[in-house]
Amino acid sequence: MSIRTEQMTLNMGPQHPSTHGVFRLVLTIEGETIVKAEPVIGYLHRGSEKLAENLLYTQFIPYTDRLDYLNAMTNNYIYCAGVEELLDWEIPERAEYLRVLVMELNRIASHLVWWGTFLLDIGALSPFLYAFRDRDLILDRLNEISGARMTFNYVRIGGVKWDAPDGWIEKVQETVKEVRENIHEYDRLVTGNEIFQARTIGVGKITQQDAINWGLSGPIARGSGLKFDLRKDEPYSIYDRFDFDVPTFQEGDVYARYKTRIAEMHESLKIIEQACADIPDGEYIHKKGKRIMMIKPKPGEVYKRCEASKGEIGVYIVSAGKTQPYRVKLRRPSFVNVQILQDYLVGEPIANLVAIFGSLDIVLGEVDA
Repeated sequence: MSIRTEQMTLNMGPQHPSTHGVFRLVLTIEGETIVKAEPVIGYLHRGSEKLAENLLYTQFIPYTDRLDYLNAMTNNYIYCAGVEELLDWEIPERAEYLRVLVMELNRIASHLVWWGTFLLDIGALSPFLYAFRDRDLILDRLNEISGARMTFNYVRIGGVKWDAPDGWIEKVQETVKEVRENIHEYDRLVTGNEIFQARTIGVGKITQQDAINWGLSGPIARGSGLKFDLRKDEPYSIYDRFDFDVPTFQEGDVYARYKTRIAEMHESLKIIEQACADIPDGEYIHKKGKRIMMIKPKPGEVYKRCEASKGEIGVYIVSAGKTQPYRVKLRRPSFVNVQILQDYLVGEPIANLVAIFGSLDIVLGEVDA
């Protein structure tokens, strides 16, 4: 005798601890199997792109902090880099080194939040506490240089807000040593754990071709064997001066995405060490960027992209020769990456949902913008 089951519609979110923000998944399940998944976004939408058109170029910088609020330095950078290209400004070397330092520190802090919350989602409490302990070390450094603790608003059009305080580089070097040892501790604590492996190995597989077809980027794509990192493939700022690797894993499952982010933290630490050793003296901002609030780029358009902690972030800016941009369009990695849920949750048992969703590492601030 066979057991008959009926399909059932189940809402996950929009208020749910494992959606990491205001996000809703409308699931159709049959027994324990997901047969349809519909992501519903927009609960956090603020209209950032439209707001940009009604603000001075310099006034929009703080709004970029609120996109991926766990990776604000990179958001600051890509917008400012786009405006700088319209202005045809050459950025002082010291400013570029400071930008790289804060972006890579912020990348590690972002990955630490992912590591801790992802493991908390699948039932492990201790890693969450360790992750936030180490993230706090990095936030102390970013707080010292920017004056803020999360939405830093440090990068400026032409350079950075101000120079690093005395002794800051030395503090960063000490932080690198401590964080590196603690990441090795993560490996000993979690990576080889057989319960963790049972929850992640072979779960939520994304093929390399699917990653390309869906436009995925960052650790998700590299966890599917796609060796693409804009810091290497289209070097921006001064990334071509640093020796670092692009970790990739071929399996494409949750475990591979986990290993990719762990390896990426080590590579960021290598970049930070080199930047600390080589940082030159000099100006921290372009001479025209110190006092000018009402910048007015020539008419034109630009698209700039860089490697954020969650993948490719890009900004398209159209200038009409005025003090406000005519058009701003943001390419947010979380928004692009989340779309695959509707495809690759189908056929998975509902018990795997949180592990799969968590492995994408999205932030709703930039999904909805």
